[in-house]
Amino acid sequence: MTFVQKIEETVTYIRSKSNLTPRVGLILGSGLGVLADEIENATIIDFGDIPNFPVSTVEGHAGKLVIGMLEGCPVVAMQGRFHFYEGYTQKELTFPVYGMKFLGCDTLIVTNACGGMNRNFQPGDLMLIADHINFTGSNPLIGANDPKLGPRFPDMSQAYNRELIAIAERTAVKIGIKVQKGVYAAISGPAYCTPSELIMLRNLGADAVGMSTVPEVIAANHTGLKVLGISCVTDMAIGEELEPLTHEQVVEVANRTRPKFITLVKGFLSEVR
Repeated sequence: MTFVQKIEETVTYIRSKSNLTPRVGLILGSGLGVLADEIENATIIDFGDIPNFPVSTVEGHAGKLVIGMLEGCPVVAMQGRFHFYEGYTQKELTFPVYGMKFLGCDTLIVTNACGGMNRNFQPGDLMLIADHINFTGSNPLIGANDPKLGPRFPDMSQAYNRELIAIAERTAVKIGIKVQKGVYAAISGPAYCTPSELIMLRNLGADAVGMSTVPEVIAANHTGLKVLGISCVTDMAIGEELEPLTHEQVVEVANRTRPKFITLVKGFLSEVR
């Protein structure tokens, strides 16, 4: 079975559970999946029940697909995501992005928990992603390209849609939430960075670092989805001042930031519905 045939099989299964055609897809990162609980008239499907879907193995990722209405906008949300460090290829972990496109989405909101390398940031900040640096050592588009999915050489000059970023910035001002904006660097993980690695990434122009998002954004641009990226800064990753860090700490700060995050995303959706 080809990659496209697998997508079509997956979409057929999802449509057998819900006849809603979503416009916006959401990928909800560590500690942020609770936003999916806000979706109305929801159809909830376990990742493990969906043909060809990977399964999330990381704490803080519920592993459910939720389809319904959020702020009057039809959405499909991944409550949890997949990571390169779990052993999936980047093609496998971006499979749901293509599924969202085939379901009818034209926009993808991708979120994550990250470490802040910009000294003007602090834990609990939300950062709109302006651009990224792919430091994972791989790319989801390696291998044969099917033109049904997108072009062989997709343009990445506006990987994060400037119009969507502007809407998110206006929304933040309107609802009184301070947001940062910056460049997200993706590493493969699962180990956190060494001090020297963090200093290198900061010197290369990154404001935040994490272990996700970039493969999905590459796939989204490949298949023609407009992307808005939102990072939750859960810790400060300043190489010269690095402190020991655990995943539990990351999830705990993401949990504390959830109300602000939920308000921003819902406000954004009310503007674009």
